[in-house]
Formats: sequence, structure tokens, C-alpha cells
Amino acid sequence: MANDKKLVEAITSMNDDFAQWYTDVVVKAELIDYSSVKGCMILKPAGYAIWENIQAELDRRFKETGVENVYMPMFIPESLLQKEKDHIEGFAPEVAWVTHGGLNPLQERMCVRPTSETLFCDFYANEVQSYRDLPKLYNQWCSVVRWEKETRPFLRSREFLWQEGHTAHATAKEAEERTQLMLNVYAAFCEEVLAMPVVKGRKTDKEKFAGAEATYTIEALMHDGKALQSGTSHNFGDGFAKAFGIQYTDKENKQQYVHQTSWGMTTRLIGAMIMVHGDDSGLVLPPRIAPTQVMIVPIMQKKEGVLEKADELKAMLSDYKVKVDKSDKNPGFKFAEQEMRGIPLRIEIGPKDIEANQCVIVRRDTREKIVVSLDDVAAKVGEVLETMQNDMFERAKAHREENTRVATDYESFKDIITNKQGFVKAMWCGDVECENKIKEDVSATSRCMPFEQENLSDVCVCCGKPAKKMVYWGKAY
Repeated sequence: MANDKKLVEAITSMNDDFAQWYTDVVVKAELIDYSSVKGCMILKPAGYAIWENIQAELDRRFKETGVENVYMPMFIPESLLQKEKDHIEGFAPEVAWVTHGGLNPLQERMCVRPTSETLFCDFYANEVQSYRDLPKLYNQWCSVVRWEKETRPFLRSREFLWQEGHTAHATAKEAEERTQLMLNVYAAFCEEVLAMPVVKGRKTDKEKFAGAEATYTIEALMHDGKALQSGTSHNFGDGFAKAFGIQYTDKENKQQYVHQTSWGMTTRLIGAMIMVHGDDSGLVLPPRIAPTQVMIVPIMQKKEGVLEKADELKAMLSDYKVKVDKSDKNPGFKFAEQEMRGIPLRIEIGPKDIEANQCVIVRRDTREKIVVSLDDVAAKVGEVLETMQNDMFERAKAHREENTRVATDYESFKDIITNKQGFVKAMWCGDVECENKIKEDVSATSRCMPFEQENLSDVCVCCGKPAKKMVYWGKAY
């Protein structure tokens, strides 16, 4: 009983301490455990199952666009990393180095991959010879290491799981099309599967990926009003190709450099989903990503026929991911446990329900109780799951809209950033000095220049010079 009480004790209210609420949720819902390796986390079955679902659905969508999976080594020789100067400078503070093999010093130290651009470039330099070899549409699922100073489960850890796509194309036009195609794949996945609305746009040069010509991003707004970069897609142009000598012979028998892209999503999506949808009782998982969509809880399960009926009910719902909680814990504890774990639907069935040929469906997001005939339960479960998925997206979208504000002068801009939460839309002159000043004054950064531009005023919100772009600004994880 002591363990039961500990499991369901109240987690910190998100309004009292959002950071502690988040930590409570990921630990008490048994998504992660802390490792003896500082800054790294152990993904427990409940957390890894969510990642497996993310991976499976993204992988399916990638392959629909012609992408194939490969796998690269986890070690990168220093000389290879040094070939692209901007790239190595961007990652240098976060690189973990291997200096010994067994007891012997290495002739050349190697880094544990923080990302794999240089490995793919080295590979493409040998793999691509003719226009007939293009395009190369590759992706790999792996882990990477970045020696972060401050870590938080899912959002920022020294080793994390991700996918990184790396493509090579004959023309700049094809590379740009692929860059934006993959960004759209990410946006659709977040909105359709994670029920998480995103803003699509381009990063400023200050915020773009090291070595990229252009970086595109999807930005999501968390419940506490902070932004989270949820996926990025980079157009490398031919910069990496020139550094690594990746050339092909075109149809006119002339040598040309390829144009490349790179794009990635990570386990931070799990953290984003928690912070967008969770509540003070724990996780709230969108039905389309939940490892278990329905948990059947037998009431008075020792009574004759109750467990058998629960198993029959599970069989009737074979189109969904369903489990039966047959543990000897009391129903109240089971309810609290399933709520904390974020399981979308709970179905209660006991002797009185069996007698009436019915069960009770309970939604995790609203806690609405629906009495339904066992004859109609399969259709009703599908209907409720779909409604819940849509409702969760609309609630998250409404929250974002309520917390997106416009500023046309610097004083109101600073006031909104300092005293309110969320995104601020404001005009920008394009000068990095204004970005630096805003970050210094209010600790906010440019999140993206959205594809859907608005002319909020003719001048930059910071310096008053003629404006070039409307930008989403905010504080971020």
C-alpha cells in the first residue's frame, strides 16, 4: 500500500512550478529514470513505447517520399570534422572526444557523432559520380551525443535518440523542394498525430544550423508559454559539397557540385507532447500516438464472470490498442494510475454493467463519462478516440492563439515578453544587432520568420529602421 500511495500522490501543480511539474510527470509516469551517467536518461518501457510509435509513423511518412534508411558509424575522425569550418565551430563546445582505444592513445582523436553531416558527405564523395546517381534520399535512426551543460529529460540530454535525413540533389531547386517537403512532413505529423499545432518558417541567419544556407523550423508553444523548436530542415546548398569534393558529371558531361539537405526530429517531441497536453494529474496522450489507447478496468473483479467479460470486451476492441488491468489494486488507484499514464480511454465494467449489457467509457482529457451498450462499444470507442484527438488539437491551437500577441513598438514588446507568456509577433529590420539586443534585454530569441507573412508595421520593433520580415519571438527551451 505504501508504494501505491506514493505512485498516486499529487504531483506539483503546473501553475505553482511548471519545471517541477514536468519532472514529476516524466518520473512518476515511469517514462524515464535517471542514469549514473550524468546528463543521460534511461528510457523506460512506457517512454520508449511512445518513441517507437513516433519512429514507426515518421518512418512510414519518410518512405512515402522515397527516403531509404542507412546507418553510419558513431565515430568521426577529427580531420573529417574539420573539413567544414563553420560546422565544426558550431558544434565544438558540445563535442565529446575519444582519445584512447583500450590503453593506447589514438593517432587521431575521434568525436562521438553530434550529427552526421561530415560522414554522409565523405560517403557521398565516393558514392556519387554521375547525374544518374542522384538524388540520394537517405535517413538514419540513431543516437547522438552533445555535451550539454544543463539537461532536462527529453528536452535536453547528453545522449538522445533521433533521426537525421541527409539528401543529395543535382540542382539547387531540387534541394530547396526537398528541404521544404520534409518540413511539411514534420508539421503534418505533429498536428495530425501529436495533436500539436506548429508555426512553420525560416530561421534567421543568427539562429540557423552551422554550415547551412537556410534552416526551416516548426515551432510549438508549450503550456507555460515557452516555445520549443520541434523539428528542423536545412538546405546546405553546395557548401558541404565544395568542402568535401562531392561532384557529379551532368548530362552535358560537365562536373557539377551536388546540393544537399539535412533534417531531424528527436525524443524532445515526447517532452513537447507532455508540456502541450499534460495536466495536474499527469500525462494526456493523443490517441494516435498512445501505446495503449484503451484500458479496461474490471470493477469487483473477483465476482464471477467479471474478468471473463473484460476479456470478451478486449476481443471486441481488437482494432485498437487495448489492455485489461487485472491487478489486485483497488479501482480508485487503478483510475488514478491510468490517468497519470495518460491512457486516452478507460472502460469500467462490473457486475451491474454486465447485467445491463453496458460499460462506462471515460475520456482522459475531459473525464467525461459515457454509458454505452456493449453491442455498440466498438464503434463508440472509435468515435470517442477520434473526437478526443481532434479536441486536443483544437484546445492546443486555442491556447497558442490566446498567447500570441502583436507588438509594434519596443516598450510594448518588452512588456509583453517580460510580463506575459507566449509568442510575440513583431517586425524586424534583418539586423543581427537587434536580435542580440532583444536577447540581452528580455532573454527572448527569434523563433522563426513564418512563411505566412503579415505587415504589422513598416519599421523594426527594436531599432525603428525599415522592416523586412515579420518574426515570431519568444522565450524558449
